[in-house]
Amino acid sequence: MALFRSIATVGGWTMGSRVLGFVRDILIAGLLGAGQVTDAFFVALQLPNVFRRLFAEGAFNAAFVPLFAGELTQSGRAAARAFAERVFGVMLTVLIAFSVLVEIFMPEVMSVIAGGFRDDPAKFQLAIDFARLTFPYLLFVSLAAMLSGILNTLERFVAAAAAPILLNIILIGALVGVSRGWLPDPGLALSWGVLLAGIGQLAWLMFACGRAGLLPTVPRLVMGPKVRRLFVLMGPGIIGAGVYQINVLIGVRLASELPEGSVSFLYFADRVNQLPLGVVGAAVGVTLLPLLSRQLRAGDDAGARESQNRAIEFAMLLTIPAAAALLVLPGPIITVLFQRGQFGAHDALATALALMAFASGLPAYVLIKALAPGFFAREDTATPVKIAVGALLLNVAVALSLMPVLAHVGIALATAISAWANAGALAFLLYRRGLLAPDRRLRARLAGTVGASVLMAAVLWLAVRGLAPWLVAGSLQGIAALVLVVVVGLGVYGVLAQLFGVMRWTEMRALLRRA
Repeated sequence: MALFRSIATVGGWTMGSRVLGFVRDILIAGLLGAGQVTDAFFVALQLPNVFRRLFAEGAFNAAFVPLFAGELTQSGRAAARAFAERVFGVMLTVLIAFSVLVEIFMPEVMSVIAGGFRDDPAKFQLAIDFARLTFPYLLFVSLAAMLSGILNTLERFVAAAAAPILLNIILIGALVGVSRGWLPDPGLALSWGVLLAGIGQLAWLMFACGRAGLLPTVPRLVMGPKVRRLFVLMGPGIIGAGVYQINVLIGVRLASELPEGSVSFLYFADRVNQLPLGVVGAAVGVTLLPLLSRQLRAGDDAGARESQNRAIEFAMLLTIPAAAALLVLPGPIITVLFQRGQFGAHDALATALALMAFASGLPAYVLIKALAPGFFAREDTATPVKIAVGALLLNVAVALSLMPVLAHVGIALATAISAWANAGALAFLLYRRGLLAPDRRLRARLAGTVGASVLMAAVLWLAVRGLAPWLVAGSLQGIAALVLVVVVGLGVYGVLAQLFGVMRWTEMRALLRRA
């Protein structure tokens, strides 16, 4: 069906970006390890990155797409372009003013984001210097998010999904320059790379919108009723759609109070966890919202419920086995991918434990992406924000209670627990309102997915025990052994998915052809 094809398109390009992201992180770990510079850079990167994810995958997309789709459907392309130009003008003004204020007060901002660094003045100053270079990335990527919303509404998903690849290519280039001695300061090289990537992403999406004939050419600083409606919807949606990212930011703040390297351990673990989350979760959220918006505006409530069921089914088909694999394989994954150069065995173990904690909440993170559009497509952002506030408070309470015992692992586990609470509340309210009606196919396939994933995890555990002598750090045989384990897991899950009726061969072949 068209939804699966769109998810496969976005997911495929996102997978390419994630693979390049792994190459980037492997280079960072090998060159810098988990120390002062990496902690400072990752904090500086998180500040604009959280806003990027909130806008590109959350609040802005959730508010803009339904309004832009309605304008396009009801009033035509000229009216839709005029609406986009007004939004562009207001956003440009607000973002420039906001960026200037943050640049001026960056020491105070960094005291909030990473107050624990103040005990180490050198690290604190590094974080400020790096953040002043990386933060303008927010300006460019936020404007790029609006252009992505236009393209997504037109079902032109490729350009928006491919844009993040530019960031990884530029940062990999910066790291290669550091390794060759062309760039003497790795932290500054990476920070400049983030800024250049933001400019490149905006230029790329402007070109794509121009080809689609809907590039906002003249920004207009006009706050009309429709633009005001957009920002009213965006306000609570920033928390409602981006609770996971806000939880990550809270985790960074708490980790800054822990021993050196804790921020880096959480970052590397989250990067591995982000592979299925980014590929599946973002793809489902980005493609489901425009579809639901069109169906609801056409009065097709039954079709909207059907689309949501199929999105949940597809998301869990890929996410539950991914979570099972990450719970069984955290040690080999981190050891083989990252343990080399300045990143030692202690760092690998600390990161692997954080990865297990994050992975326990992976299905919940993706469920939020699949359930939230059920509210946003109906222009209801108030309900998700109330749920999100409760989840945020739960996250902080659990993290503070677990940190004295589990250190950084407690922060990751609190994120997972709050995600399950968030997803459960969203599902309950959608169901109670009659907006979510799990059909027999969804229930049967969810049960089959869980059963197949558990058996696959058992096979992976045995495979790791058998290949343990080869799963070593910094070697080609380690990479080959890890690839073999992954291939075995995929093969076993594919066979079990057929036996459990989770996905038929005909459906799988059709999906692969569409991908």
